[in-house]
Amino acid sequence: MKKTEKRSWKRRYDRIIRIIQRQVESRVLTPFTVKVWNGQKYLFGKGEPEFVIGINDRSGLSAISQLDELKICEAYMSGSLDIEGEMIHVQKLRESLKDSHPLSYLWRRLMPLLIGNVASNRQAIAGHYEFDNDFYLTFMDRSRCYSQALFESDDEALETAQDRKLNFAIDACGIKPGDRVLDVGGGWGTFTEGAGVKGINVTSLTIAKNSEIYLTDLIGRKNLPCRVLNQDFLAYSTDKLYDAIVILGVIEHLPDYAAVLKQFSRLLKPGGRVYLDGSAYREKYDHPSFVAKYIFPGGHSCLCLHDFLKEVSRSEMDLIAVYNDRHSYYLTSKKWAENLEARKNEIVSRWGAKLYRRFRLYLWGVTYAFQNKAIDAYRVILERPESSG
Repeated sequence: MKKTEKRSWKRRYDRIIRIIQRQVESRVLTPFTVKVWNGQKYLFGKGEPEFVIGINDRSGLSAISQLDELKICEAYMSGSLDIEGEMIHVQKLRESLKDSHPLSYLWRRLMPLLIGNVASNRQAIAGHYEFDNDFYLTFMDRSRCYSQALFESDDEALETAQDRKLNFAIDACGIKPGDRVLDVGGGWGTFTEGAGVKGINVTSLTIAKNSEIYLTDLIGRKNLPCRVLNQDFLAYSTDKLYDAIVILGVIEHLPDYAAVLKQFSRLLKPGGRVYLDGSAYREKYDHPSFVAKYIFPGGHSCLCLHDFLKEVSRSEMDLIAVYNDRHSYYLTSKKWAENLEARKNEIVSRWGAKLYRRFRLYLWGVTYAFQNKAIDAYRVILERPESSG
């Protein structure tokens, strides 16, 4: 391109960005700087800018002009936008963005009805856990637990807090060596190993192939009194009832609460307990379009506690306890996000910049949401009574 043509394009983009500035000025609640590929900088909002967004091409410019959360996330993942500054501050930009994608929301609600819960669950799990096991292990701790830890202080090690949560689950359910426990969504063997080394017989259910491979290898290497089955919880049956059921961060993948509670009654011995934990929203299915499309596709829904407890009241299950873990999940996701950033070079080298950027947005996004009480988190203890009625 000739110099005169380049100058013409620069002037044109300068006019476009200044027009965008004027149009969105009243909507920008958090001031930030936009830096164009030619080095020119523009202030959006009023006050000292908290971060810098770099526009690298026309797609990035288009995303900024729309102030659409999903479009900006997609432009960042593709490299059309760059971000400089603390990611926790960048999340404040979401307060100025729109995120209205009704067709996507409608599909999430309809899909389980159209293809069934079991098929919907498999599709959703495959969409999130399709990457190498090693990728997830880059940002988790030794416990490999993909749900909230249980912190006693903000400066506590994540591993210590995760061990406390695991011991809490075992104690809350009164699980003893020799007991049979159903672990729903085995993940990377947090409960399988933690309980197995105590002599507890764990049956771990998973519908993620990578998880099944990892668990099979773990059980063999550690010689654990456990087994793994590639079966959906809602379709699982057994002739021998379990002493307890444990669900670590998987209730988000089981939004049909009535069906879940019926399974508890079918699979638990009288007097047996359920431990479950997970993130929660006040409104079911109310999560950002970026998360619905790129992180947890399909019928995923954070726990809606009042809806869940309503179904508990209609079931034979007794509610024993509910604990609010919002701050603990904030600390957990913050440590995950920091671990991810610390391993950036390795992750980009092995799995590419797009995956790194996707999970960087996700982990800092949920950290910010927990910090600002946009998301909740709970531990719940249930018990099947010794006798019905």
